[in-house]
Amino acid sequence: MDAWNRLLLGAIAMAFLVSGLFFLRFWREGRDRFFLLFGLALLVEGANRFALGLLARPSEGSAGIYLVRLLSFLLILAAIIDKNRRARRS
Repeated sequence: MDAWNRLLLGAIAMAFLVSGLFFLRFWREGRDRFFLLFGLALLVEGANRFALGLLARPSEGSAGIYLVRLLSFLLILAAIIDKNRRARRS
């Protein structure tokens, strides 16, 4: 992987991590589980992109990278489902 791709991967990782920290800040202020789960998902995805940039021969199709990304998407799905269920009960 050339330096340009590593730079872009680092920028994407930073964007995910900063976004995750913003969502965690909103969770701390409002205690809404949606923000907690969404923030955790973004932090996991940021760490995944960071780890991908550290690999000598990164492959987004590898099982480890895919499973971490799947975990991130499942956290987002859980946040949406949880928010909709709580809205119906109210």
